[in-house]
Amino acid sequence: MTRHRSHPAGAALAAALAGCVLALPAGCGRAPERSADPEPTASSPADVCTSLVSYWVKEALNGSKWAGLDWEQKGMSNEQYEIHDEVLTAARAEERRAGRAAAFALTERETRRRCEAAKGATGSSENWRPPSEQRVPASGTHPPLS
Repeated sequence: MTRHRSHPAGAALAAALAGCVLALPAGCGRAPERSADPEPTASSPADVCTSLVSYWVKEALNGSKWAGLDWEQKGMSNEQYEIHDEVLTAARAEERRAGRAAAFALTERETRRRCEAAKGATGSSENWRPPSEQRVPASGTHPPLS
């Protein structure tokens, strides 16, 4: 009497093929359909800056609980946070004058302009800046040198 040994790999392959044959009308063996989503494209530093800064300005205008995070938690550089503060101040004034939609439009426009002018505003995310990069406050006084 001859016994046939079971071959687990062969049994698994047979089961998979049987499943594929049963599923053939549903698309087994066909190439997947392409999604309607466009292929991702590389973003410039100005695009990333605009997206990041305008997002957080709008969150602040909406009174989001997350708007209170600090600049590091929001993923911004020092320069981006400076743009954020300036645009938020202008957007709040615009909101008082012309409403939330106008404030959002100003946010997009000003953030884009400032991020492009600063080439993405990717300056140091550290609190320390070398003296050559320190800015003089509008009052005309120099920051203390440590």
